[in-house]
Amino acid sequence: MTSARTATLIQRLRAATATATPRRRFSLDVSAQLLRTSGYVHGHWVSAPSDFPVLDPATGVEIARVSDCGPEVAKRAVDSAYTAFYEWKQYTAKERSLLLRKWFNLMTQHKDHLARLITFECGKPLKESLGEIAYAASFLEWFSEEARRVYGDVVPPPIKDRRILLLKQPVGVTSVITPWNFPSAMITRKVGAALAAGCTAVLKPAEDTPLSALALAELAEQAGIPAGVFNVVPCSREMAASVGRVLCTDPLVAKISFTGSTATGKMLLKMAADTVKRVSMELGGHAPFIVFDSADVDQAVNGAMGSKFRNSGQTCVCSNRFLVQNGVYERFVAKLGTAMDAQLRVGHGSEADTTQGPLINARAAEKVGQQIDDAVSQGAKVLRGGRRLHGSFMEPTLLVDVTADMLCVREETFGPLVPVIRFDTEEEALALANASNVGLAGYFYSQDISQIWRVSEALEVGLVGVNEGLISTAEATFGGVKESGMGREGSKYGVDEYLEVKYVCMGGLKV
Repeated sequence: MTSARTATLIQRLRAATATATPRRRFSLDVSAQLLRTSGYVHGHWVSAPSDFPVLDPATGVEIARVSDCGPEVAKRAVDSAYTAFYEWKQYTAKERSLLLRKWFNLMTQHKDHLARLITFECGKPLKESLGEIAYAASFLEWFSEEARRVYGDVVPPPIKDRRILLLKQPVGVTSVITPWNFPSAMITRKVGAALAAGCTAVLKPAEDTPLSALALAELAEQAGIPAGVFNVVPCSREMAASVGRVLCTDPLVAKISFTGSTATGKMLLKMAADTVKRVSMELGGHAPFIVFDSADVDQAVNGAMGSKFRNSGQTCVCSNRFLVQNGVYERFVAKLGTAMDAQLRVGHGSEADTTQGPLINARAAEKVGQQIDDAVSQGAKVLRGGRRLHGSFMEPTLLVDVTADMLCVREETFGPLVPVIRFDTEEEALALANASNVGLAGYFYSQDISQIWRVSEALEVGLVGVNEGLISTAEATFGGVKESGMGREGSKYGVDEYLEVKYVCMGGLKV
């Protein structure tokens, strides 16, 4: 950033801080049984020599201190999972199914307290946190049912005295590394599938949001998940690299499942390569949101509000680049600005009318501020918002006159920023949308059925929303193309990521 831009940002921060409302204290108020702060290994809660703070990103207030489990605890967890695997895979599919269903029932029973944990450690508005718990629990429900549908094949043989069997068997111990933005759902989407297949799991949750993971471990124990089948190793940012190295290089680990940045995913892939581990990864996104002239503009605005501002823009499938065709550009921008004024309120996630919580930390807010400054310096105009507020809060911001060479179009934002680009033709929109090295989600609005087919097939992404801004569900696949990752989660295909196919040839049969 140039010195002039730096000075501008500092001035904004000072002005925002000077006018910010005084910080209030908010009570976490969850069941003591669910507020766990130790690691969880082989059915036991384990402490570490040191701990690290978990902060409420809305206030900066410390809400808990969690055991800072290092590589030694991670190794114990892997050993535990490896031992437990040889018992767990002998459970019948029905037995695994019933235990996952009990875990689902307990999540549903404790949804209010689990949601408050998310709100206080992640900053998400409480209504959204409740939605995440329902979404997270749905994966345990789904995979409890899929556990009983892991079918192999009997293949017609080319020779009469042979029979060909294809068996599906669990791969073994799975290392699971999850992000902070969906601290419950990213766990159940992975661990639910792993356990349904007969694998065991060692989880390293994000250092910002370990409380949700530990609460899930408590409920897994209550559900009767056997010791060692699900282990949780929380750690600080400083300890994360050494713990991650154990989880990605230990020869007893057969599979790695990771959700996070593309840069981190590439490092984990390199570590996994030495022992040729199975890997599934959901990495960065940069989703285009296209509004064609044929679109229902009101429907497109509603979709944009849901897709962009969920979790204050901090989801990997958030719309990041808004491409609007000339014929509806002015109407879309005006209606979107009006909707932002009417529907968005910044505040602490526990307050009933809050729709926009804080970003996860000050660094995240600084990144959004830098993108805004860059765009404005190159000719973009701010129609709504644009200011950095106190702490890690950011005003929801609408930018127009945006061009493809601006920073907010070239890199993922992860914040409440809407940059709008004008385009002329469908071909131009597709070229802009596909001009990225990542491809997780994409959205577009059109009432032209021929165009819907063309654009759906042409978008270089793993998930497409047509006239819909919220598309995630346990029943459908989730995953990207290009540098957005490999493998798929959710759906009937999610279990396959944790299974090997074994070929058995039975010869010499008298038939």
